[in-house]
Amino acid sequence: MERLKLGSQGLEVSAEGLGCMGMSEFYGPTDETEAIATIHRALDLGVDLLDTADMYGPFTNERLVGRAIADRRDDVVLATKFGNERRDDGSWVGINGRPEYVRAACEASLARLGVDHIDLYYQHRVDKTVPIEETVGAMAMLVSEGKVRYLGLSEASPTTIRRAHAVHPVTALQTEYSLWTRDPEQEILPTVRELGIGFVAYSPLGRGFLAGRFHNADDLRNEGDFRSNHPRFKDENLERNLKLLRYLEEIAQEKGVTPAQLALAWVLHRGPDVVPIPGTKKRHYVEENVAAAEIALNDEELARLDEALPPGATAGARYADMKTIDA
Repeated sequence: MERLKLGSQGLEVSAEGLGCMGMSEFYGPTDETEAIATIHRALDLGVDLLDTADMYGPFTNERLVGRAIADRRDDVVLATKFGNERRDDGSWVGINGRPEYVRAACEASLARLGVDHIDLYYQHRVDKTVPIEETVGAMAMLVSEGKVRYLGLSEASPTTIRRAHAVHPVTALQTEYSLWTRDPEQEILPTVRELGIGFVAYSPLGRGFLAGRFHNADDLRNEGDFRSNHPRFKDENLERNLKLLRYLEEIAQEKGVTPAQLALAWVLHRGPDVVPIPGTKKRHYVEENVAAAEIALNDEELARLDEALPPGATAGARYADMKTIDA
């Protein structure tokens, strides 16, 4: 697996990461044994950027990742997040960017992960009631104390990114990005490139949709799968999006790869500063995703994909509630 510089502050990561969220919540049934085996397989294949958050589970995903890397800490670039505050029973408190909460959240994450430092610490969502300068100031204190190495933001607007970066260098901006979510191309990517901030693309497979695994609403009726209520997977939106998927499947078949591999290869071709973190909870999907890094796409193929899935073509909002997204 190729290694890339993420941002201009010195952090190096694998060209692909591994999103661990679904191992604990949101995507149906979970299997901790297989999840840990999946993390180990990813590490064996050279994927070292592991992405988790305190809210996943809640709290259980960090513990799972901690157990998985207990004897392999030096092999891992560990990323976690704070800011989406939840209670132990899973209920939501809200977005919290208060300085005192930043410190408490970090201490709790360190304990659950069983580590003495976090490599990349993200604010998961921007708290619009707290000046970003105060939140990032608290995060910067964690860096000075050695508890965190690098800082990141998630789903932050260009204005917020600039304000945060002026307080302390931001190493990475994490936002949804894929062939069916191309919004970052308008303002986010130009902003982070100007500032020397790396871009981490979550949901590069469109929450599994671009893998071609869902062809009707019945495919999503697993208990605990939040996609069943996701705007892009519902009714007329799903029908319109399936037409887009057919174009992807057709090009993938011609190329001799899976639709998921083609979609991931497209993200990997967006530049050496873009690192996708496809999420999975099974070993064979990790292997499929890693193989996508070897797929070369020429200008003609990239143009066909741009034409088949252009910006704005996807039907439906990214989330049912977009108020939590900083804009």
